[in-house]
Amino acid sequence: MEVVHFKFVVLLLFVSSLLISLIQAREVHYCDRKGNYAVKVSEVEISPDPVVRGQPASFSIMGSTGEAISGGKVVIDVSYFGVHIHTETHDLCIETSCPVSVGDFVLSHSQVLPGFTPPGSYTLKMIMNGADGKELTCVTFDFHIGVGSSMANI
Repeated sequence: MEVVHFKFVVLLLFVSSLLISLIQAREVHYCDRKGNYAVKVSEVEISPDPVVRGQPASFSIMGSTGEAISGGKVVIDVSYFGVHIHTETHDLCIETSCPVSVGDFVLSHSQVLPGFTPPGSYTLKMIMNGADGKELTCVTFDFHIGVGSSMANI
C-alpha cells in the first residue's frame, strides 16, 4: 500500500511541476529605474511559458495605482535578441476594466503569434499612458518562444 501511495505522491509532484512551469512569473524592470510611476507593476505571468508559436499566449500584468484611471493606451514594443521587430497599441479599457479604481488591477492580453515566428529570446516593453497622454508606467520583461514549437501549426 505504501508503494502505491508513494507513486501517487511522485505523480502529483511531477504534474505540479509541469503546471508551475506553464505559468511562471517574470522579472520586471522599470524603463526608468528612478522614475516615479503612477502605476506600479508587481508581477507578469506568461502562459504557456515558453510561448508556443501559432497558439494562444496570455500575458497578465499585475499592477496597482494610487489614482483612478479613466482610460488610456497601452503601447507594446517587442524586440528579438535586442532588435526591435514589432509595435502595437491597444485601448487600456479593452485590456482591463475601466475606470481602473485605486488599488490592485490586472492588465490581460492574449495573442496568437504567427507560426513562422522564430524561436528564441524576446523582450517586451509596455508603456501605459493615461487618457491625457501622461505616461503612467513603463516596464520591460523577457519571454521565450520555444524551439519545440513547429510550423506545422500554420
